[in-house]
Amino acid sequence: MEHLQGRDLLSIADLDAQELQELLQLAQQLKSGEINLKCDRTLGLLFSKASTRTRVSFTVAMYQLGGQVIDLNPNVTQVGRGEPLEDTARVLDRYLDVLAIRTFAQADLKTFADYAQIPVINALTDLEHPCQILADLLTIKECFGSLEGTTLTYVGDGNNVAHSLLLGGALAGVNVRVATPTDYQPNPEIVKQAQELARNSTEIVITDDAIAAVEGVQVIYTDVWASMGQEDLADSRIPIFQSYQVNDKLLANAAQDAIVLHCLPAHRGEEITDAVMEGKRSRIWDQAENRMHAQKALLASVLGLV
Repeated sequence: MEHLQGRDLLSIADLDAQELQELLQLAQQLKSGEINLKCDRTLGLLFSKASTRTRVSFTVAMYQLGGQVIDLNPNVTQVGRGEPLEDTARVLDRYLDVLAIRTFAQADLKTFADYAQIPVINALTDLEHPCQILADLLTIKECFGSLEGTTLTYVGDGNNVAHSLLLGGALAGVNVRVATPTDYQPNPEIVKQAQELARNSTEIVITDDAIAAVEGVQVIYTDVWASMGQEDLADSRIPIFQSYQVNDKLLANAAQDAIVLHCLPAHRGEEITDAVMEGKRSRIWDQAENRMHAQKALLASVLGLV
């Protein structure tokens, strides 16, 4: 994994297919205890958006590697008072070994990467959520033994998670179908990029037909209908997305061994029912745990520990 040392991860597409598979393999080895890595490095968390899983999983992963974590809350740093990102990036570069950023604009993330020499990791932007997809792919691999040839259907809003699933699925050999209302489809440029990565070897489908999209698939995935920053739109979206709810009726169209994933937090009774979340096909809690293992592998790789 030496080729990942010092590199940024701003998009899941910053990896190639082999690097992605190697990261997932390392995550499995770290999770099983087959490999035990230690370091004396410092991770900074610069989060402008609320976070439970991302914050805690990154923190625990770094502690388990033997490193330190500094929470750079924008509300108590000069970032929150308008210090230019370029200046902050160059200062943090002198203190930290790696920086994970959770923010709104992908352009802000890129600015940090341009001005800091340390690895910069996308811990979520409005455009992408690559670390989530590393955990998702790890979970699917655990369940089915292989990623290649499996089919995943994402049902709901064509948001940052959908974008990274399209790109990550294309790299990993996973067929990806995205079912959304017509006016809520994923960014066309991301779809085009995913199609180019797939190179006709995997299926990339964008549709408004949720039932057809889940027919015979191994993985059904959903997310909230209104992402962070869109809370004022949540109620108005419910009638638009109601037919895209992941429930027992929708699940009946999938393969008999299909699993259900959700990146959390969930609005139970909206995009997913209690029965499905707590049902035998749910792998949501394994998926949440795998955030830590996948990110530990990523941190170990960009820090040159492997």
